[in-house]
Order: sequence, then structure tokens, then C-alpha cells
Amino acid sequence: MIKVVTSEERHTSDRGWIHSEFSFSFADYDDPSNAHFGCLLAHNDNTLMPQEGFKKHPHHDLEIVSYVISGTLKHTDSMGTEQLLEPGTVQVMSAGTGVEHSETNPSTDEPVRFLQMWFLPSQRMLKPSYMSRRVDAQEHVNRLCPIVSGQEGEGAEGALTIAQDVTCYLSQLESGKKLMYPQHEDRRTHLFLISGHLEIQCSEGNFNLKPGDAARIRKSCDLQITSTGSEPAELVLVDLP
Repeated sequence: MIKVVTSEERHTSDRGWIHSEFSFSFADYDDPSNAHFGCLLAHNDNTLMPQEGFKKHPHHDLEIVSYVISGTLKHTDSMGTEQLLEPGTVQVMSAGTGVEHSETNPSTDEPVRFLQMWFLPSQRMLKPSYMSRRVDAQEHVNRLCPIVSGQEGEGAEGALTIAQDVTCYLSQLESGKKLMYPQHEDRRTHLFLISGHLEIQCSEGNFNLKPGDAARIRKSCDLQITSTGSEPAELVLVDLP
């Protein structure tokens, strides 16, 4: 099964200080039929206005992954972390037994756009933790670069650790370039297109994605992912149970 969720089908939340596109039920968007995809509970595309942000608030038993697309995001938490996250930076926060954090935009004139994904952890009551890394531009050109993974081994080398059996990949696919990704019967794949245009080919057919579109895939087949626009296509691919 391949389900394409278009950018327009996402729920738009615009509070003035923040503009968000929710792929799953979140905050004021309540849709029981669209509550999660496996252990993926939230996939939010946020644009935070200058000098605005989320005040310090608590979480527990969540694995929170963020990726900064443009602008600068300031992170602080009750573990003593304070960090400015520049474009291309990935962060993982394991809320575990409980943590408070804030995410703000320190700029006086530039918005910050960042993706945030919430995953259920593989076990509850873990010790809270925080990690981040900057992904070099060349690391993910025309390849799937693992940025977050709960697996060990060569396939997850350099990835930040997450307390769940998921792997998040980042790719910048140049125009006309292709990637092959084997989709396994017992796994799910969530593919989100940040920018550019893609075509996904598999035994079920061909599917075209534009910016903001996502594909939710549950089928044993080899996916051929092709950048079809004149500009590179930036995408996030999540492999999950």
C-alpha cells in the first residue's frame, strides 16, 4: 500500500508567531483516522517568526527529532543544554522520565523553518538525553545519509542514537538522479519531500511528489526515487516498524 498525502491535505495551523503544517493529529487538529503511522506520532513542518518560540514545557516518553532547514533555532532544556542550531543541524531529544525544553528563534529579522517528528520509544521511563549534529552538505548528495538510527552497524554509521527501531535518512538528490530503496514487507516507510520534485516508481505504479507531499508505504517492493525537477530534491525518508 502506498498512500500519497499531498501538501494541501495537511492541517494548517497559523497562530501568527508560528505557521505549522501537521501531517498527523496534533494540537488543535484531531483526526482519529490520522493519528499515527506505526510509531511515528507527529511530523510537523514549522516556520517560527523572529524573536518568537515555544516557552519551556514538559514531555515524557517521547523520542523527538528535529531538522533545521533554514534560519537558526535555539534549544534549551532542563538537562542544562543550550545550543544554537544552524541550517542542516539534526537534534534528538529522548524525553524519557521527563524533561522540559524550549525552542525559540533568536533572530530579529529571519524566520526559522524546521521539521519535528515525534516517535514512541521502544521502552518507557528511560533516562532523558540530548544529541545533535550538523550534516555536511556533501554527506547527503545523491545518497541516503542516515542521520538518526536505533540500529547499530555500518548502515547507521554517523547517525544520532534514538530509543526506537527507526532510521531517518536525509538526501539531496540532484536533477535526474535516482536512488533505489528496498521496501520490506514487515516495515513501513515515510517519505517527506522538503523541496524539489520526485517520482517514486514501484510495482504498484508511479507517484509524483511536489514540495510538502509525503508518501506512506507498506509494501514489499523496490522503490526507485528520481528527482524530476530542474532543482535538487531534498527529502527525509524514515524506515520504521
